[in-house]
Amino acid sequence: MNVAEGNRARTIEKVNASLARRYAKERRFRRLGLGAVILGLLFVSMLFLDIVSKGYTAFVQTHIELEVYFDPAVIDPGGSGDPDVLLRADYRRLAQAALRDLFAQVSGRRDIRDLNAILSSGAHYQLLDMVMDDPSLVGTRQTLALIADDDIDMLVKGRIDRHAAPQDRRLSDRVIAWVDRLDAQGRVVKKFNTGFFTNGDSREPELAGIGGAAAGSFYMLLVTLALSFPIGVAAAVYLEEFAPRNHWTDLVEVNINNLAAVPSIVFGLLGLAMFINLFGLPRSAPLVGGLVLTLMTLPTIIISARASLKSVSPSIREAALGVGASRMQTVFQHVLPLAMPGMLTGTIIGMAQALGETAPLLMIGMVAFIVDIPGGPMDPSTALPVQVYLWADNPERAFVERTSAAIMVLLAFLIAMNAFAVIMRRRFERRW
Repeated sequence: MNVAEGNRARTIEKVNASLARRYAKERRFRRLGLGAVILGLLFVSMLFLDIVSKGYTAFVQTHIELEVYFDPAVIDPGGSGDPDVLLRADYRRLAQAALRDLFAQVSGRRDIRDLNAILSSGAHYQLLDMVMDDPSLVGTRQTLALIADDDIDMLVKGRIDRHAAPQDRRLSDRVIAWVDRLDAQGRVVKKFNTGFFTNGDSREPELAGIGGAAAGSFYMLLVTLALSFPIGVAAAVYLEEFAPRNHWTDLVEVNINNLAAVPSIVFGLLGLAMFINLFGLPRSAPLVGGLVLTLMTLPTIIISARASLKSVSPSIREAALGVGASRMQTVFQHVLPLAMPGMLTGTIIGMAQALGETAPLLMIGMVAFIVDIPGGPMDPSTALPVQVYLWADNPERAFVERTSAAIMVLLAFLIAMNAFAVIMRRRFERRW
């Protein structure tokens, strides 16, 4: 009896020691997993903080308040009020005259050129738009906030170190003194940068905006949604509910799964060869971009739609067939409505993936410099991720700011689309 009790005690000790080792390994694994999650979140947070710290200032723009005289002798010498005459007037001269009135002591061609450079090259377009909207402004004097040059904007926002050596900064001490004088007079103001959301691309950072790229992305996603959703759902319904199980359907399923892993630039090459070279569709058009993104997102939508159909309980099909419904009625009146929330979720995720794609769009010419905002899917355009790519290649500090701001806008759209997909799944998903 003592021997048996001793063996039992030794066995218990071995089991306890083994359990202790297993529990220790489990704790170490949990700590490693938690550390990996924390490390990943830390890196993502650092990335977001870096982007936000560089880009949040792009949502405000520096302006210079000046008293502008809409001189009739410059705008409409004949007093005809002809819109063509008003359109061709030298509004740049009016803006520069308003600035020189505050610095009458400035002389010399170089000094005057540096003084005029305080204002953006687009300031005279502000005056032009005002006069074209309201010709009665001719002959009046108005206090207006004119957009400042990008270097002045960077100086006011603290992006240029005014204490650095003159050769290490883009602004001279003389220009900085002029800006400080304007600031002391309360003429340097910051306003919300609506132009960043409404303007197209520009060579001047202070005039550049994401309006054209956002419109191009909208038209592309519209084409992609109109084509990929019905085609993807139809393909998933056929493969899951009606297709016979044979080697051909197995081959189709394998190819769909493989296409989901194909690099996106391959779809760009396909779009270049088929839609542009073969069918002759225009380059840089959102229609072509939408067709390419449709090819890219179809595998994702088909796979998610098939998973949604599989998640519907077989009892639904059996009950419908049991009361006399046909196979078509069972699928379209009972199974498909229950699977539709999951299908929509997969479609939204596919659209979010398409929104962030750049490589296939580069192949079809959507990397071109487009100033005008597209009016339809056939007009030349670019897209938000391509706009980020274009601005990131520009060395000017103001474009770095706008690049980060464009990334923030793009991330906001992506987060919103993914959050909407999660909400829809939680709201409509049924568990069986």
